[in-house]
Amino acid sequence: MNPDSENQNKGNILIVDDLLENLQLLSEALLKLGFTVRSVTSGRMALKTVKVKPPDIILLDIKMPEMDGYEVCRILKADENLRSIPVIFISALDDVFDKVTAFNLGAIDYITKPFQIEEVVARLENQLTIQRQQRLLEQENIKRKEAEEVLYQSRALLASVLNSSLDGIAAMQAVRNPETGDIKDFRCLVVNPVIARAFQRTREEMIGKLMLKKLLKIIQPEIFNSLVKVVETGNPLERDFYYESGDSCWYHFIAVKLGDGFAITIRDITERKNIELALQEANQKLQELANQDGLTHIANRRGFSERLQAEWKRLARENQPLTLILLDVDKFKLYNDYYGHLAGDDCLLKIAQTLQKIVRRPADLVARYGGEEFAILLPNTSLQGGIQVAQKIQQAINDLAIPHAQSNVKKIVTVSLGISSFIPNLEMQPDILIGNADKALYKAKEEGRDRFSINS
Repeated sequence: MNPDSENQNKGNILIVDDLLENLQLLSEALLKLGFTVRSVTSGRMALKTVKVKPPDIILLDIKMPEMDGYEVCRILKADENLRSIPVIFISALDDVFDKVTAFNLGAIDYITKPFQIEEVVARLENQLTIQRQQRLLEQENIKRKEAEEVLYQSRALLASVLNSSLDGIAAMQAVRNPETGDIKDFRCLVVNPVIARAFQRTREEMIGKLMLKKLLKIIQPEIFNSLVKVVETGNPLERDFYYESGDSCWYHFIAVKLGDGFAITIRDITERKNIELALQEANQKLQELANQDGLTHIANRRGFSERLQAEWKRLARENQPLTLILLDVDKFKLYNDYYGHLAGDDCLLKIAQTLQKIVRRPADLVARYGGEEFAILLPNTSLQGGIQVAQKIQQAINDLAIPHAQSNVKKIVTVSLGISSFIPNLEMQPDILIGNADKALYKAKEEGRDRFSINS
């Protein structure tokens, strides 16, 4: 078609007529009105020039030597590259037969001679307007087809991503109460195979259905209200949840607002979660080992210190007493020297086991405080309660009747005990409790051992 801009001319017209006066008359008139005009005097010349530079419209005479206008039109319409060029016959033939023949060959209009230039111009402009509209329509059709292709490719890509994703992906539409506007459930718009398998359903069974509230009752019902908040507030939601499905049981999801609903991505984190839980368990065991005495398997000094700090703060808030007993095995160095270290270790182990049998409350703690020294921490226990525990310990150790030939206290293993009791105060450090118990222990030793003493 004409490559020139429409602002430069009204259209590119080819006139085909063997009469020069007709050519001259039409050419001059159309040129004055802003058209670009070419003219030829035969059908063969017309076909050649059309192939070189196709016009916007052809004004074609019928009666011409060698090749008439009908034949020219027939050849044009048979050519795939030229058939779209509009042809207007302009002829002296006025019979209905001639006009019908022209239209049957593909002409778009028929003007009889003698013609009025105004009529020719009006018909040309009308056809050019139709032509421009057709071009615009063709361009819109091309754009629409391109958009459809892009949409098709996008849908195909989305389907490919959904179907191949290792994560579960779904989109939900809110279903609201028509009277209150509150969200009562969610309709499944999109769901990929991963989620469908997790809930032991097919995609067809889920898409378009109201089933989210029912499904969440199986997992964690409170998640439903959280998803409603995602839609109402626009704030995303991220959470782990437990749901047994085949070999998987731990999942992580992220939900974001999408229109009047939400999109959700769910990932199987069972393997990662199992590793995390195993690591937590291992860390807990390491923590326990770090706070445990290797010989007696009770708390060590570190474990005792951590518990003392925690209980001191707790009981200060509750205004409740905390009692500490420090216990020392009498003449233990002489025992070790005489019986040997293996026997000494066995003696300490028996004492630790005896202490644990007496001190049984969950909050109480028995710890190895030093070589042959033990600490008994008694939360929510008064001084009188601590004395009763100390008496039981002293009697139980005596009842063990572990021989101690080198002791000048008794010929069996005995212990000395120091007792201290406080209502903790955050303005004081718990070391004051240890210091007082230590002084009481020293006093018990000074008074002859195998006894308890108090310092509060």
